[in-house]
Amino acid sequence: MNIPRRPTMATGVNVEHVSPTELYEVMTAASSQDPSQVQASSKRFKQMLDMFGTYDALHEIAGQRRVPLAIRQQAIIQFKNAALNHWRSRKVLNDEHRIRVRNRSLTLLDEEDETVIYILTYFPASQTYRLFSSHKIAHCNEFIVSKLARLDFPNNWGNLINDLISVIDLNLQKRSGAMSQDPRDTLMLRRSVKLLNKILKEFASIKMLNGVKTMAHVKSTFLRLMLSLSSKFGPKSQLVTSLHPVLYRYYSRMSTSISSSTVTPETISSPSIHDDILLAHLVYKCMVKMTVWLWNRIDKVPKEEVERNRIWIHDFFQNSAIQLKNLTELRTNIVVAAMQTNSNSKPQFQRSIDVFTRHLRVFGKFFRRLQQLSPSRFVALPMCSDLILFYWSQVVKATSGPAALISDSNQAVYPVRFLVQGMVLFKESLAQWTPTRRDGTPNDNSLSKEFIENAVQLLVTHFMPLNPTDLENWTNDPEEWVNVEDRENDLWEYEIRPCSERVLMQLSNQYPQFVTPLLESTFKQIATQLPSGDLQNILQREALYCALGRCAIRLKDVIPFNDWLEHTLISEARDHNQNYPIIKRRIAWLIGKWVADGCASPNNPRIWEILVHLLQDRGPGTDYVVRLTAAVALKGCLDTLEFEASHFQPYLPTAVSELIKMMGEADTFESKRKIDHSLNVVIEQVKELIVPFIAAITAPLPKLWTEAGDQWLFKSSLLVTVSKLIESVKEQSTSLGGIVVPLVRESMSPGAITNLDDDGLTLWLTALRNTLTLTSVNGAPALFDLFPLALELLSTNFDLLGKTISVIESYFLLDAPGVLQACNMQLFSAFLTAFKNESVVVLNATDMMRALNLLVQTAPSNLWGEAMHNSGLFTHITKTLIDGEASTLLLAEHILFFSRVAMADRQMFLQLISATASSSPDVPEPRFYDLLLDQWFGKFDNMSEPRHRKLTAMGVASLVSTGRPEVLQRLPVEIFNLWIDVFYEIKEAQVVNENQGDSSPSPSPNNLRRHWELDEAPTQFYQDTEGTPEYERRKAVYDRDPVRTMHLSKFVATHIQEAAAAYGPDIFQAQYLSKADPTVLSQIQVELARI
Repeated sequence: MNIPRRPTMATGVNVEHVSPTELYEVMTAASSQDPSQVQASSKRFKQMLDMFGTYDALHEIAGQRRVPLAIRQQAIIQFKNAALNHWRSRKVLNDEHRIRVRNRSLTLLDEEDETVIYILTYFPASQTYRLFSSHKIAHCNEFIVSKLARLDFPNNWGNLINDLISVIDLNLQKRSGAMSQDPRDTLMLRRSVKLLNKILKEFASIKMLNGVKTMAHVKSTFLRLMLSLSSKFGPKSQLVTSLHPVLYRYYSRMSTSISSSTVTPETISSPSIHDDILLAHLVYKCMVKMTVWLWNRIDKVPKEEVERNRIWIHDFFQNSAIQLKNLTELRTNIVVAAMQTNSNSKPQFQRSIDVFTRHLRVFGKFFRRLQQLSPSRFVALPMCSDLILFYWSQVVKATSGPAALISDSNQAVYPVRFLVQGMVLFKESLAQWTPTRRDGTPNDNSLSKEFIENAVQLLVTHFMPLNPTDLENWTNDPEEWVNVEDRENDLWEYEIRPCSERVLMQLSNQYPQFVTPLLESTFKQIATQLPSGDLQNILQREALYCALGRCAIRLKDVIPFNDWLEHTLISEARDHNQNYPIIKRRIAWLIGKWVADGCASPNNPRIWEILVHLLQDRGPGTDYVVRLTAAVALKGCLDTLEFEASHFQPYLPTAVSELIKMMGEADTFESKRKIDHSLNVVIEQVKELIVPFIAAITAPLPKLWTEAGDQWLFKSSLLVTVSKLIESVKEQSTSLGGIVVPLVRESMSPGAITNLDDDGLTLWLTALRNTLTLTSVNGAPALFDLFPLALELLSTNFDLLGKTISVIESYFLLDAPGVLQACNMQLFSAFLTAFKNESVVVLNATDMMRALNLLVQTAPSNLWGEAMHNSGLFTHITKTLIDGEASTLLLAEHILFFSRVAMADRQMFLQLISATASSSPDVPEPRFYDLLLDQWFGKFDNMSEPRHRKLTAMGVASLVSTGRPEVLQRLPVEIFNLWIDVFYEIKEAQVVNENQGDSSPSPSPNNLRRHWELDEAPTQFYQDTEGTPEYERRKAVYDRDPVRTMHLSKFVATHIQEAAAAYGPDIFQAQYLSKADPTVLSQIQVELARI
């Protein structure tokens, strides 16, 4: 072999050069079947990835045909996985390398490797080997070129499109001009067109401006090439106007080989016919990508281009519609003829029909994409109505023969996916044919009553009934069948039965004057009579029930649902016929649909009687599918605004026990999760009625949790179950520590937290808000045991900071003194760590300050003062305020915190400030006070809430009472002005109870009329705790807040008197009061005299 030459290192980059010989040896070992060699080569290869020249040498190994195939495959896979992320790195690549890789990539267009290989990969962490499949070299090369084109075209690889077009042009001429076709020419043609398609797909996916410019450059390149190439295609080029890209000319040339004269039942198995269809298919995909791109940007191009692009799109769409009709009829005739001669089993026939069918589906995908991007413009395209009705005619024709003609196979006469495409296009276009337009004017192009009725009957009788495959899958794996049904309903655009149901719904919405009477009359004829026991009648009845459920909103006024329940559905639900599970499943679904859509009341006892019976019945004539469907329907009926728990209460014990039993019986966790979701809704909706069943619900949870392993979705659902249970039973959940504490611990464990953090924290917070104590109840684990975990989250997991703070606040409200006695230093250290982390956002930092504010209100200062200093938290808070660099909102919360501390214990406040100042020897303590007060008064105007402004004023009064000269020297101006502002903003009056006589009333929110207080408390204060014990705890804190219980004027007067007493009245008057503006002083005296 030729060993790659040693490349020249990029100027200025000092890295180790790769040894091409060693790299080849590493690739040889990596492709070995010896695990030890694979492991060693993997380790060495990781080191070599940082060497200069590795990627060029790797790509050269992949490009040399004489190198063993396994080594080449290994090299190109490693290049694909590693090089693209470092393509612009000057450390490992230079421009010469990039040019060589780009040129070499195009030489691989005739690569003959068509294999799928398996790579044995070693994982050091688990010390295991795993096999991974990887595609052929050609496929990897397509991927590499498309990604490099995204990075380099047009600036660094401007000739890429030109070179590809030249290859396509050359090989197309050679293929069409030669008497016998050279397989290599066909291979080059197929690969180059496929690569072009891959590149266009990559360009079209770029949303940024550069991508738009790139796609526009591609378009202009095609237009230029068209002029130079048009003369080479002779008369056929006249099929296309001068504005169509050269790709259209390619397709026109290739598609001439796909006609009734060339493709027959006899010739379809020919390799050349297969290649013709495949090449046309690939070229058409390229055109589709360009047309869709233009369609989506038709209003974003210069005006002079709009008309040109519009003509291009219209011509392409119209010709595509004509081509689709011709190709569909051709394919159908060939497949039918092959079935009659039994030649459809030949491999080459199936190979050709497979690509033919895929080609037809590309047309459908193209039409559907245009429709999705702009429904209004789509219906205005030429021949659009004819196209849609042609698709629908194929749906109708498919029902005229044996059912075997329709199957989900590319070999079928009527492939399911083709029919579904037609149904989807038909459904989304129905609005254009309604009898009356949106503006109220008649529509001359409306569909007739006969057409609509025939369409409804066709859907209900042919496409909506369960087919033999459905019934077989139901029997073989009931749980999986239900789960697949639910998934198919979400993916209705790809499955024929769910799609037909959506088409019926759209017909019902657009043509209610035709569809509603038809379904009503059919209901009266069939649904009110008990069916015979044969399977076909039951299947048709089940399809009718499905139609009545899907169109419930249109039928609720014409179908007597309650009578139907009473006289028909309840009898069918109790029938023991062996085929009746089909009907019973649909009855459960039907009831759930009517109630969930608001078409029937959930307070009809018959509804609960039927659903609970279907849920618990385990006798003949039912099965697990029925029970699982009933469980899901139960959820739909309960989760409605009209639901009243009293009507459901008689059925509650059975419903709860059966749901729990079914959860344990289910084989799949998807089914378990569905059942648990229903149980959660039951718990949530019946509220306190669930109390008698607490033990029954919680007893199986540990076993279910353990069995779930790494099934995180189910575990998440179990966490929600316990949360809903606690929310419903409220304070009676106090005894649930035995289930809550272990679940929270496991949810927050290293292996689970990334999947369960949100639900685990929600459970934790819900338990705290509804409990009455943090201590153990009946020997069970205590919620207090989880508090160290809260501190760990506070100091390490800043993504969860918001909820973590709420959890910590709940602990404060339950027992702040107990929390501080147990771990005050750890608590404040955790707060400090969080405050110092740069990733903490302002909102979270503000919440932390509010939590500390709450702590100061709920615990004595001797428990938090010293620890707050020793931990460094108070120093950090003080210096943050003094620096003044933080958000104004956050700094305002700092001032409120200092006000709380001063009001709670002014001597403690002085000690804390003194200790903090002593830790900053460069700033004397008096200066420290000045800096602090500068911020205090400077941020006052940023506070808008009266409660906060009063709190600040009271905090200042507390500072005044300390007699600190740094504070009192601001009394005549700043402090008096602040008080005057607050006095005038808030109006308060002391309420005297007549029974108290002249005695002073005790501080209470009831003894102070606060004219400034419009609401009881800001919503933010209660944090959505209404209805929980924590709400009462928060309300108690709020009610005993001095801001609400104490008259501001009296509070200020008292604290001024204390300051005056400390100095002596005369000195105080001389040093401070006399310096105030007489008018301001008079206003202060007037306010203080109102006590």
